[in-house]
Amino acid sequence: MTTPRPHSSRPAPSGPAPSDPAPFGRALCAMITPFTPEGALDLDGAQRLADRLVTGGCDGLVLSGTTGESPTTSDTEKAELVRAVRAAAGDRVHIVAGVGTADTRHSAELALAAEKAGADGLLAVTPYYSRPPQDAVEAHFRELADASDLPLVLYDIPGRTGTRIEPETMIRLAGHPRIVAVKDCAYDLLGTQKVLAETELAYYTGCDEYVLALYAIGGSGYISTVANVTPGHFRAVIDAFDSGDTAEAARCQQLTIPLTELMMGSGLPGTVTAKALLGRLGLPAGPVRSPLRPAGRETADGLVAAYRRLVSAR
Repeated sequence: MTTPRPHSSRPAPSGPAPSDPAPFGRALCAMITPFTPEGALDLDGAQRLADRLVTGGCDGLVLSGTTGESPTTSDTEKAELVRAVRAAAGDRVHIVAGVGTADTRHSAELALAAEKAGADGLLAVTPYYSRPPQDAVEAHFRELADASDLPLVLYDIPGRTGTRIEPETMIRLAGHPRIVAVKDCAYDLLGTQKVLAETELAYYTGCDEYVLALYAIGGSGYISTVANVTPGHFRAVIDAFDSGDTAEAARCQQLTIPLTELMMGSGLPGTVTAKALLGRLGLPAGPVRSPLRPAGRETADGLVAAYRRLVSAR
């Protein structure tokens, strides 16, 4: 039987230690950024969605990440979003603010703004487009970790940024007192296990299909896009695993696959599919901002059908 692992309590910490096995909780949602029909920031909708996600089982909310359309929201909007969600959720949830940009100095400015707005932690990708070598990647993250007093989550997603955070770089960065976690979208379980074996970094999968796989080899939990519409389903996976019922954990994971495939593997960004499904369910979402385009009716119909099958299967 699997021994339940320790995990942090729901109230947001002032500064988790690097050795905390789940510094931002286990179940995190990469939250969309709701917009009004005219495309303006919808703070009321963000608060209502955040409350639903927390009530549905999320320990943490990641704001202004890829799913939150960070490339097309302004610095001011990012800070306003953190303040609004903090006001709605209080200390019931950990708030992690995305601050990753292609410019180290800009990312540091966003880090300070997020700290002032009430975030508990930061999430940052490698600088995109410029494709820096590993020594520059390491220097970038060290400078960013030094920019504020908030703990930092390294976001390894080379498919979008063009640059990997290599395992050896992760291992060196783990020595920084404010670099505490990784959002893992590298699709390299061997490399992930090397870092897990040699550091105390908390690993969160950013790939919904790997929730159980990464958790079973020592991961801390997940940062999920699909959780925008189904916050309880991935929570059930890790809860079952922690209780020692690995068969139930596998069953719960497998139930999510059809919806995950449509949302994350259809060729459309998860932001587009999440907003299409949330909109159909009458939940805060609104349009996506250009250059993204909304999902078509046929795609939205398929998402609704897969969602209903998942809900009925539970």
